[in-house]
Amino acid sequence: MTRLLALTAAVVLAVPVMVACGAADDNTPGLYSLRMMVPNSPGGGYDLTARTAVRIMEDENITGRVEVFNVIGDGGAVAMARLMNEVGNDDLMMTMGLGVVGASYTFDTGVRASDATALAKLIEDPGAIVVPADSPFATVGDFVAAWRADPSAVTIGGGSAPGGPDHLFAMRLAEAVGIDPVSVDYVPYDGGGDLLAALFSDEVSVSTSSPGEFLAQIDAGQLRVLAVSSDEEVARIDAPTLRAAGIDLIFANWRGVLAPPGISASSRESMIRLLTELHDTRRWQEALVDNGWTDSFVTGADFEGFLDEQDDRVSTTLARLGLI
Repeated sequence: MTRLLALTAAVVLAVPVMVACGAADDNTPGLYSLRMMVPNSPGGGYDLTARTAVRIMEDENITGRVEVFNVIGDGGAVAMARLMNEVGNDDLMMTMGLGVVGASYTFDTGVRASDATALAKLIEDPGAIVVPADSPFATVGDFVAAWRADPSAVTIGGGSAPGGPDHLFAMRLAEAVGIDPVSVDYVPYDGGGDLLAALFSDEVSVSTSSPGEFLAQIDAGQLRVLAVSSDEEVARIDAPTLRAAGIDLIFANWRGVLAPPGISASSRESMIRLLTELHDTRRWQEALVDNGWTDSFVTGADFEGFLDEQDDRVSTTLARLGLI
């Protein structure tokens, strides 16, 4: 509990970019007043997902104006603490994913994503091995050869804390190529924005992150993707899958939406309905393609079960790595 209070006190809010308006009304979702919390800095995957979803919900008159704001710190654990302290608040949602699940363990908050109100899992997002355009690694084979030769000489940057998707992808990749995960030099950053700056300043050699976070820089030729961790190649990304490159690994991140604990059943149903309407729009389906996301929409009880499975998966992995 002391840790949870400390996290709550450490909340840092970015300036909201939208202002909520209208009154909550389950029968008129176009007037439904909402706020959307993002558990990391602007420019990261959660931020991109939240702002894309909100823009479409507003433009399609699924909701009224929605306030989007960022709560930064401890890989999403600070935002999770904020959400848990909003008990019964039925105008707040939060984007989250594997990184927030992992942060709850690595920062020992005593709070689990499964303790909040599960609304919907939205997408899955493959991992990518990303390097600056001037990197000496021209192929994933070049990178793996250097990494195997001296793991300490290759710094891996990720936009999530230990236990988050970028970290878990790096650990799984190390195992797949015969490197002891304990020897991996992984440097965590609080979201894709901070990680991008680290790549451009050569603070890290390689990033293991979602390609959707860096599409503008990839399209501009500033970053290169050596490989993606999906089963199939990703639209807009000119890179092989790891399996096509001879590395037997498939890995996916995911993102979803939670609400605070203790909200009413009718409020939960209303929020799920809004997200379902979002999912069914043509513009959301286009956004999936544009961002290289995979549709993995599940709601309610199915999402609850998924969160329980993720808790078990992350805690087991971190325990095996000696991190909890």
